[in-house]
Amino acid sequence: MRQIRLLVATAVALTVWMAACSSDEEETPPPEAPISGDAVSTSRGDLIIHPVNHATFVMYWAGKTLYVDPVGEASLYQDLPAPDVIFVTDIHGDHLSAATLTALVRPETVIVAPQAVRDALPASLQGSVQVIANGAKQTVAEIPIEALPMYNLTAERLQFHEKGRGNGYVLTFGQTRVYIAGDTEDIPEMRALRDIGVAFIPMNLPYTMTVAQAADAVREFKPKVVYPYHFRGSDLAEFTRLVGTDVGVEVRVRNWY
Repeated sequence: MRQIRLLVATAVALTVWMAACSSDEEETPPPEAPISGDAVSTSRGDLIIHPVNHATFVMYWAGKTLYVDPVGEASLYQDLPAPDVIFVTDIHGDHLSAATLTALVRPETVIVAPQAVRDALPASLQGSVQVIANGAKQTVAEIPIEALPMYNLTAERLQFHEKGRGNGYVLTFGQTRVYIAGDTEDIPEMRALRDIGVAFIPMNLPYTMTVAQAADAVREFKPKVVYPYHFRGSDLAEFTRLVGTDVGVEVRVRNWY
């Protein structure tokens, strides 16, 4: 019995000593993100958002670098890490550039895109594409993805984006849902969204929608944070005013041009 008590006392003392030692050690800080930008807190670390130009931006999360609609000169990306995943929304030249993709894609890079985008790419890139259609769900690089429609509603704009060709995306980072609208008007599928942490919303005419349409949709689906992007020539002060402060949405205006 005495031996048992001695063993228990020794175990307790050892546990206390180890706890004291560990408390004296400095916690290892998380590795610094390889890109600059806004930090959005998620349940698995910060999501970093780095605008590039117009509809193009880069995100970094949990050791993965994600590009959205990369187009333009290689110099735009020379200081950024290579992409693990590239999301492409549509076939138009401000969203899809085969030359830019060819410069960026590595053997392990996955391009997530609708069928129309894959069909528009050269054979050398088609093998990197995972096709996802409107309404479908996939998981790529441990990130759940849902593809949403993106299209025009107004009669004089129907020529630009037909339903079913392009994709918007909802990406889930930990428990934070991020909506990338792509080229779209304020479609019912957007207005029906719920529990969106961050949304990227376009508002340039004649290709997408007006500032008033965009603000009205945002007030309906209420993302916690909204980034106006793809907004060339739009009045962002008016958008911010129309979104207001009464529905709990933070408007973040950043340098996209």
